[in-house]
Amino acid sequence: VAGAVSAPVASGGNAASAGASGGGAFTAPSGSGDGTSQARFDADYLRNPAPPYPSISRRVREGGKVTLRVLVAPQGTAESIEVKTSSGSTWLDEAALRTVRQWKFIPARRGDAAIQSWVLVPVIFKLEK
Repeated sequence: VAGAVSAPVASGGNAASAGASGGGAFTAPSGSGDGTSQARFDADYLRNPAPPYPSISRRVREGGKVTLRVLVAPQGTAESIEVKTSSGSTWLDEAALRTVRQWKFIPARRGDAAIQSWVLVPVIFKLEK
C-alpha cells in the first residue's frame, strides 16, 4: 500500500502525487488597484517538498486533508503557521506543519515592495491501493 501526499501546485507540479488541489486561497486581494499581489507557494522553481507520510498513519490507514494558515514574511519564509482545518490526525497535522515550516514562498507585493501576508495551504494525505 503506497501513500501519496498531495501538496497544492498551480501548474507543472513540485509536490508528490496527482490530485493536487490548485493554487490555494489567499487573503491579499488580487487586482485591488493598489498594486498588491498575492503570496504564492506553487512556483515550480521553489521545489517545496511534500510532507512525508507518517509511518504510524500508514499502518492505521488514515488519511485526510490539513489546511494550514501561513504568515509569509517579506523574505519568503513562513513566519507563523497554524492549523486552520485539522485532518483529524495529530500525526498528519504535525507532518504537514513540520514540512511547510521549511518551505520557501513568493511573498506578496505591494508595488515593488515585498510585504507580509497570510496564505492558506491545503495538504492532502491519501493512501493508494
